[in-house]
Parts: sequence; structure tokens; C-alpha cells
Amino acid sequence: MAGSTLGTILRVTTWGESHGKGVGVVVDGCPAGLPLVEGDIQSYLNRRKPGQSKFTTARQEGDQVEILSGVFEGRTTGTPIALEVRNTDQRSHDYSNIMDIYRPGHADYTFDQKYGFRDYRGGGRSSGRETIARVAAGAIACKLLESLGITVRAYTREVGGIGIARERFDLDEMWNNRLYMPDAQAAAQAEVRLEELMAGKDSCGGVVECIIRGMPAGAGEPVFEKLDANLAKAMLSIGAVKGFEIGDGFAASRVRGSENNDAFGISHKAADGSLYLNGRIGKQTNHSGGTLGGISDGSDIVMRAAFKPTPSIAQPQHTVNQNGEETVVEIKGRHDPIIVPRAVVVVEAMAALTAADMLLLSMTSRLDRVQAYFAQDRV
Repeated sequence: MAGSTLGTILRVTTWGESHGKGVGVVVDGCPAGLPLVEGDIQSYLNRRKPGQSKFTTARQEGDQVEILSGVFEGRTTGTPIALEVRNTDQRSHDYSNIMDIYRPGHADYTFDQKYGFRDYRGGGRSSGRETIARVAAGAIACKLLESLGITVRAYTREVGGIGIARERFDLDEMWNNRLYMPDAQAAAQAEVRLEELMAGKDSCGGVVECIIRGMPAGAGEPVFEKLDANLAKAMLSIGAVKGFEIGDGFAASRVRGSENNDAFGISHKAADGSLYLNGRIGKQTNHSGGTLGGISDGSDIVMRAAFKPTPSIAQPQHTVNQNGEETVVEIKGRHDPIIVPRAVVVVEAMAALTAADMLLLSMTSRLDRVQAYFAQDRV
């Protein structure tokens, strides 16, 4: 199966299915010497595992990660890092009644057309459980970025049309509610909305926003390997994502150039709105979202991913089976009424993997820096 590998220098290859023996990932290209233990990865996996609240699937999985290679005495060795998470609570019989039916909104039909047959148990490779491998790899990328003073943080911006208010924005609040929204009032309203949808056997989508802070200017390659293009690919590769924006995104198409351009200056705005001087060139606004020409400009990289509603709903839906016969299907089993809360850490992981790979790739862009690096060995 092509398409299971991401990255150029920091390369990740994921494997496994929803109802197979397990899922995992091989991370290659991570520099030697990075402190890493299973707990560093587990803390990220715990944020996406099922059964956290009534708004997530009831499937009970511990999602315990095991490091199989690439780490010795708590540090990366520079060799491939293999990670595995075993599946322990599969209920394949939940899918026996739909094994020959094409579920609306799922990849059943397209997998059949591409491969000639498919693993119908929970979607197989197209299941959301595949994102375990992404999160495990992303945890390593986050640890690598943190060693360079770069942080990646994602949160729920919108649920079913209910969005956070900037005047109530409190990043710490996201840890106090089940939807990871940095706005307590919006989270409470969204929970009421979700309960209404669940009562009607329905689902909804939402938007996850992610900020990469501390990324130096100069990461990203012109033309086909632009930083924002690779971020878009990373986000749109997540199963339920149907849209991507960076900076002002589509809103930029509705304003004038004089409004959209980010002025450069030496003075910058502090959190309280006052200006201060730090002697460094920077943008005074950030409509572009932290990139110019596909290259990081030193500002916060701000992006958003739009998630569609969970397609697995218990309402009767019209469809066809593999024999071309029309029928009605009601999805049974354990499914999330909304994907977004568990997807927050997936967005974070994909952003970190992309940013780390782009940083490593940019190390050879300037001869003076290559010379300075190797000159250290001659001192």
C-alpha cells in the first residue's frame, strides 16, 4: 500500500488496522541524543484514546505504547524508532451486518474499487484508529521541537457551529472541559448541542486551530515543498478533515491588499497592546499566518483544520450493497458523536512532524551554516 510514509528527513511510516493485532509506526531520521521514554509518548496518546467521555466512542482501549527500537538508556540512538500499540478491545462482530454494504460517508466503496476487497471491520486502514501511529510519532517530533524552544499547541475552535470568543479565550481552560475548547461558555453551549444530536442519533463536525510558536524564519522550501503546502497535506491526510486554512485563510480573499499585507518593523506589540523594541525584524500583524513564499517568517504559524461530522450514525440511511442492490443501513457499534475532541492532539502531532521535518531539511540551505557546523570539528 503506497502512501503510508510522510516526511523527507524525519520520515514516519505507519502500519496497522482498527481490528488487527495492533497499530504502530517507524520514525526514521530523529537525531541521536534526544531524551525519550515511553511516558513522553503515552501522555499524547492518552489525549486521543477512546472512552474519555460520553462524547467519544465507548471502546475501551488502554493504548499503551511500547518502544521496540531506536532508544537506549533513555536517549534516541539515531536509528529507526519503532513504536507499537496493541489492540485489546476489538468487537469485529459489530460489523458483520454491514460487511457487504457501502456505508455513506465512509471509504468502503472507494477501497473496494481500488483494491478489489476490503477489511470491513471498523474501516481497517481508513479507521480513525490509524491516527494512534501519527500521535505517537508526533510526540517525538514535539519533544524534538521543544528542545529547540518551539511549541505546538492545538485546541478546539468550533463545534457544530458554536465557536470560541476571542474575548473569553483562555488556553488553560481547554484542560477543564471535555471538548478541549479554550472558552468555558462556548464549551458548555457545545455540550448541550452535542447532547441534542446524540438524542437524535446524529453527529456534527468542528474546527481545530493549531499554533506553532518559536519557529525561526527560514524553514520551508520554495515551490513544491513549501511549509504551508506541507502543513496542508499533513492536515488533509487526517481522515475526516475536509478543509484547511493558514493565517486569515479564505477571509484574505475578501479584503484589500492594504488590509492583508503584514507590515515589517523593529517594534512589536506586547500582550497588553503596547509597543516595545527588541531590535529584530518582525511583522507587526500576522494575516499570513507565519509564512511568506512558503517559508517561515518567524511569527506564530496559525492554521485551522475543518472536520466533517462523524459518518457513523444510527439513523436509517439509504445505500447499496456490493451486488448493486439498494438497501437501508443503520450503523451499530461504538462511535464518536463528534471526532474533533480526540482529533485535537492528532492535528498537533501532524503539525509537529511537518515543522520538525522542514527544520531539518532547511539545515543545508546556506553554505555559511554548513561550514560553521563542520568547522566545529576542526577546533
